[in-house]
Amino acid sequence: MYKSITYHHSTLSYQKSGMGKALVLLHGFGEDGHVWDQQKAILEQSMMVIIPDIPGTGKSERWNEEGIEIADYAKAILAILDAEAISTCCLLGHSMGGYITLAFAELFPERLEAFGLIHSTAYADSNEKKANRLKAVELIEAYGAGAFLRNTIPTLFSTAFKKAAPHQVQAQIEQAEYFDSKSCQQYTMAMRNRPNRSFVLESNPLPILFVIGTEDQAAPLVDLLGQIKLPLYASIHILENVGHMGMLEAADTMTKHIMDFVENL
Repeated sequence: MYKSITYHHSTLSYQKSGMGKALVLLHGFGEDGHVWDQQKAILEQSMMVIIPDIPGTGKSERWNEEGIEIADYAKAILAILDAEAISTCCLLGHSMGGYITLAFAELFPERLEAFGLIHSTAYADSNEKKANRLKAVELIEAYGAGAFLRNTIPTLFSTAFKKAAPHQVQAQIEQAEYFDSKSCQQYTMAMRNRPNRSFVLESNPLPILFVIGTEDQAAPLVDLLGQIKLPLYASIHILENVGHMGMLEAADTMTKHIMDFVENL
């Protein structure tokens, strides 16, 4: 069921279903909350599942001011928890959603039972990646978000999955045609300017879930190996022959890893 609140003078929407322990799932760049549909269908049978649309995506309105930071989106997630009277939750974020998760863990650790990074990193962008973000903003300005995402989304999937399930890749491309260009530019700049938050992993006593794909070009395995050693307690899952979209590429496996993690809290 979709619900909404007014936050930051805008509509902030989210899906809520199930009862029990609270699990919040955050989507990434170029996708909305429906990227978690296959996980939601199973997880909602045994826990409460909250899936926000990040401001500027799906049913959540874009914020109009400049200089939006990743931490600002984390504060929006807090507003949802407050509206639902959820004292603590398990917060898991995919890609950009992982950046938001880390900002939340830094700002509001008392509201977490656990958290996790799904195909995501605690490290800041390299200089090369920052330069590529600026190029992305220019491309979105010139050609629109739909055209930009049409070219980038296929690179998020493993070669094997693109051959085995081209219809799923095409479905992601088609839903991206409706993305707001200004929102995508906001996200891109927020990601570019985010700080290194590896200290959040290192200092945090909470259980932390990591899910990594061996074929992930956006968050490569070799770049993530350092961060999985930082927490006191980590649940680590490396998905063979999976790219950046394990929620789709290995849906059942992803669901099992999340369920096991939450149920063991």
